[in-house]
Formats: sequence, C-alpha cells, structure tokens
Amino acid sequence: MADTTASSPASSCLERLKSYVRTQKGFILATEILISFIIIICHASSTYGGYSAVAICEMVFAIIFFIIFMMELDKQFQVVHWVWSDLIRAAVGAGLYLITSVICVIQGNKDGARIAGGVFGLLAGLLFAYDTYTTYLQLKNSGGHRAASTDDKV
Repeated sequence: MADTTASSPASSCLERLKSYVRTQKGFILATEILISFIIIICHASSTYGGYSAVAICEMVFAIIFFIIFMMELDKQFQVVHWVWSDLIRAAVGAGLYLITSVICVIQGNKDGARIAGGVFGLLAGLLFAYDTYTTYLQLKNSGGHRAASTDDKV
C-alpha cells in the first residue's frame, strides 16, 4: 500500500506557489504576468500586432523573476544582485509600456483591439511603476549593499 502522508515534489511546488502569490511581491509579479498576457491577446487580435514584442518580453522576464523568487533561488545564486535586477526590469518595463501604450492609443484609428491593448498597457505601465517603487523601498531599507571591511586583518 502506498504511503499517502508523504508529500510529493509537485505538491511542495504548488504549496510554494500558493504561499508566494499571497505575498505582496508575488501578487505584483503574478498580476504583471496576467496583464502582459492580456496585452499580448489584444495586440495579436489587432490589425497591426507589432507592439506585442514589449508585452512578450516583459511577461517572460516577470515569469523568470517569479520563479526565481518563488523557489528562493535568489538566496542560492548570490552572484547576481536580484533586487537591483528586479528594479531595473520593472523600471524598463514601466517606461516601455507607457511609451508604446501612448502610441497605440493615439494611432489606433478604428482598431479597437489596438486601443484596448494600449489602455491595458497604460495600466501595466502603472503596475510596473508601482513595482519599481516598492522594489526601491526594499532596496533603500536594506541598504542596497554591504560596506567594505576596514579591518587591516587578512
């Protein structure tokens, strides 16, 4: 008879996913992934789908950071400063979404899907800007880096 009390790796991963989405950072990243997917659908159904590249790239980056933070790989791979990387990712995403969304809304003559993608892009730009702000506060409160030792001892 199989032992049903032991937890499988899949259930452990699912529990990590559920608990990470309940955190502020997890909720923000999950929302970024979802809104980027909605923008991809809007731009794909538009007559001009050239603006979907920003949404695809930002969704892939958000998925990567979501997995890294959910599985706590940032604590294992300390070569990269993950908070700074996340700050740069969110800031670039906010800027790109705001620029491309304004262009889509202004030039979206009689193309409802393009205008909808632009409106969702503006919301995504605000969400990424909020993510940038919260990451900046986290970086500011943690000090950002450790000071070099001034000891003469080696």
